[in-house]
Amino acid sequence: MRTIFDTHLHIIDPRFPLIENQGFLPNTFTCQDYLNNVQELHSKGGAIVSGSFQGFDQSYLIDSLQKLGTNFVGVTQLPHDTSDEEIIKLDNYGVRAIRFNVKRGGSEDISRLDYFARRVYELVGWHAELYIDSNSLPEIASTLNTLPAVSIDHLGLSKEGFKHLLSLVDKGVRVKATGFGRVELHVEQAIRSIYSVNPDALMFGTDLPSTRAKRPYNHSDIELIYNTLGEEQAEKVLYKNAIKWYLK
Repeated sequence: MRTIFDTHLHIIDPRFPLIENQGFLPNTFTCQDYLNNVQELHSKGGAIVSGSFQGFDQSYLIDSLQKLGTNFVGVTQLPHDTSDEEIIKLDNYGVRAIRFNVKRGGSEDISRLDYFARRVYELVGWHAELYIDSNSLPEIASTLNTLPAVSIDHLGLSKEGFKHLLSLVDKGVRVKATGFGRVELHVEQAIRSIYSVNPDALMFGTDLPSTRAKRPYNHSDIELIYNTLGEEQAEKVLYKNAIKWYLK
């Protein structure tokens, strides 16, 4: 049984607000659906990530964190003028990061990245997560290089911008080894390259339920990491790096 810390999962519960995004509304994927999907794995926890279709709603996230329990954390989307009191309240519920969804929208605008990422880090120690095509990284690289804690989703998505991603990895930016069925690059080569630059950078996630991905997550994605890196290095990617990053 493989051990993981799942840094990227979505819970989609129609009891809470959902927003159509680019003509898309996702199918239901409850906490129980998620647990059913990972029952063959030994889970040390995970990060519930707010999607574009959830906007700034926190009710679903709080409910999900309470249902999934210990060692599950939240990655939320908030407007930049959210009060300190609200941020502290969400931190007490287990939220640990703020997300900027550059690819799909639904989050605060990237122009607020520097201000807001610093503010939540200084207030509660959250890091910033970006869903962004690595082709767009040069436009904000100078900002990312100076932020205290940043991760980038889905291996940066594209082959063309991968060199920009590697440059940021060299400066401490983390990368999620997620969404293998949605990226436009050679996954094994990307994993080897990132690991060679910074062994602490890569963090696995299932990306369940893989909304809009060309291919949904499969447990073979975990075996791909093992086969690419070997057992000791794979364990860092599958859970050890993430536990240090997400759990206080």
